[in-house]
Amino acid sequence: MNNSHTWIAALATIAVLIAYEAVQALMRWRTPERVARTSHMRLREEWFAAVSGHPGSELLAVQTLRNSLMSATMTASTAVLGLVATVSLAAPSLHARFNDPDGLVLITPSLMLELVLLSLLFASLVCSAMAVRYYNHAGFIIGMPSESPARQRWNDAGRVCVRRGGVLYSWGLRYLVLVAPILAAALHPYAGPPAALLVICVLYGFDRSETPVSVSVSLR
Repeated sequence: MNNSHTWIAALATIAVLIAYEAVQALMRWRTPERVARTSHMRLREEWFAAVSGHPGSELLAVQTLRNSLMSATMTASTAVLGLVATVSLAAPSLHARFNDPDGLVLITPSLMLELVLLSLLFASLVCSAMAVRYYNHAGFIIGMPSESPARQRWNDAGRVCVRRGGVLYSWGLRYLVLVAPILAAALHPYAGPPAALLVICVLYGFDRSETPVSVSVSLR
């Protein structure tokens, strides 16, 4: 296979994914009501406000957060397994390339794809682990009696934790999905662009908001 064609296919795979994420970022800025992630952020905030206003719902709220925490934990575990497997398989070639006697590192399409793959898995692990952290904090807050003074002091923090935990979980899962076209390109460069387009088609269906929000939501 021609080396230039291999480079083009590998770069096209990455460029397609970056372009789609850039379009999504622009949509979240210009028309957030059309993006599912914004609707989900609003949903989590309204859920926290609803359970906070109903005494006796603390147990149900904690169980709901526990389910979210377990989902984030499973994503983090999957990312860890993928990261360890990728490092184990790629370590010999990476070690040989970065320890060249002449001090030169030959950048090849396969090396670039391996580094992108490791970066996506690591990012998924970090985001999922941070989501677990925020959900854990929210669990302590939502478990307080809803009418207690301590709960009233921590309500705003709990709302922020639920929102940020959801955003980080979303990113962790998204990075894990984006691994697929990179892995396909690593196996065969020409398989990368079609796989990237296929993943984008799937993500587009999930990224559209079925219940538009009426107000803008902070992305912090």
